[in-house]
Amino acid sequence: MKFLSEYRDAQVVEELINDIRLVVTRPWTIMEVCGGQTHSLVKNGIMEMLPREITMVHGPGCPVCVTPLGIIDEAIYLAENKNVILCSFGDMLRVPGSKKSLLEVKAMGADVRIVYSPLEAVTLAQNNPDKEIVFFAVGFETTAPANGLSVVQAHKLGVKNYSILASHVLVPPAMEAILSDPETRIDSFLAAGHVCTIMGTEEYDPIVEKYKVPIVVTGFEPVDLLQGILMAVIQLEKGVARLENQYARVVQREGNRLAQNTINEVFEVSDRTWRGIGEIPMSGYEVKNEYKAYNARTKFNLNLESVPENAECISGAIMKGLKKPVQCPNFGTKCNPEHPLGAPMVSSEGACAAYYHYSNSTVVEENV
Repeated sequence: MKFLSEYRDAQVVEELINDIRLVVTRPWTIMEVCGGQTHSLVKNGIMEMLPREITMVHGPGCPVCVTPLGIIDEAIYLAENKNVILCSFGDMLRVPGSKKSLLEVKAMGADVRIVYSPLEAVTLAQNNPDKEIVFFAVGFETTAPANGLSVVQAHKLGVKNYSILASHVLVPPAMEAILSDPETRIDSFLAAGHVCTIMGTEEYDPIVEKYKVPIVVTGFEPVDLLQGILMAVIQLEKGVARLENQYARVVQREGNRLAQNTINEVFEVSDRTWRGIGEIPMSGYEVKNEYKAYNARTKFNLNLESVPENAECISGAIMKGLKKPVQCPNFGTKCNPEHPLGAPMVSSEGACAAYYHYSNSTVVEENV
């Protein structure tokens, strides 16, 4: 635990908080993009320790949360109506579709299984040749290499009964969409360290240049986050906008080229609908035509009608940084982890779940 505990050192945290207090002179709004960062901020009480001039708002950095109803309905349709074993990470099971969740169809007899790696699903396909195995491939750029690798592996092994239902979304286009929104009030971003571990940092230079906002690539521990906030505030107070890398112990500018090669072999960039936000051009991955035999949408000719979002859920406003979870009239009452109205209350990276489990909502609401 030595190399983890140093990033949770209470004395270092206190010093960083004091450094931020000494630097900040004006109100600033900073968005952390990643849901893992949101949970760390809330769980560790960091937002309550920050000076009142700093407002942290929570971005769309939870891939489960932004998976639209239509794609969840596609997964449910496959599990209910085809000779399919539907595999998914556990977070996806309780996310509501337009009428029900994967957990509900599992309880009704559909074969829905939790796996911890898409390669498990490939093995499942080998062991069940009479069944079609579909892996619900959700995630940002971070999980795309492993999901793409499962397609490559299935192809090499000659496994014909395996496919993926891709719901990958990309971070930089989402950041641009937020900055282009006339209602936005974001002064700076903390970029997701795990995404940059795969993709590097080069994609963020054009965003900094175009919108003149500081972007700091940041890790997930309290010291990481506070260093990232301090770096952002120093830029803001100086009136400059640069791309900086707080997470240099993990993130390199060029990223992981081998992982990127796997992504580029299997996927192509496409338009994608984000739950609560709408369609963002060129913001997702879809399986390339060369691997169409492993694309569940092609294999099963999926073409379900789009469905409207739940009008009672304000997740879109939350993920754009316009509202906090505690500003939702249904937070903690009509919407809770057992009976969620939207995905951010379910996912382990969802902002609403973080506030529900860890925050003193009264204190947090004062800082909205």
